[in-house]
Amino acid sequence: MPIDATLPYDDQNIFAKILRGEIPCKKVFEDDWALAFHDINPQAPTHVLVIPKGAYVCWDDFSAKASDAEIAGFVRAVGQVARALGLVEPGYRLLANIGMDSHQEVPHLHVHIFGGKPLGPMLMR
Repeated sequence: MPIDATLPYDDQNIFAKILRGEIPCKKVFEDDWALAFHDINPQAPTHVLVIPKGAYVCWDDFSAKASDAEIAGFVRAVGQVARALGLVEPGYRLLANIGMDSHQEVPHLHVHIFGGKPLGPMLMR
């Protein structure tokens, strides 16, 4: 169910629980700023989520409230994960859903990394 990205952060969301170690994940990468793990419902041969360790609902919340160090660390983590997965040369897609119209389902900022096959064009309906 899509969420309203303008609501306050809910620390009971699934990604907050993963960050606290209450729910396991298949970890790909972790540093001081971000955690990356395989999506439980992959939409491509490679489908990894990268989340910041801070409590941010969406990209808008993150860009307005995160420190410069958090922003730089998170963006670098996304690039490190793509490189580590061998996705740079063949190509990959990044996706961050924000709010109701984009169908954001978890109220914690996350970037999807898709790859491992030709993904085709993004089609708007």
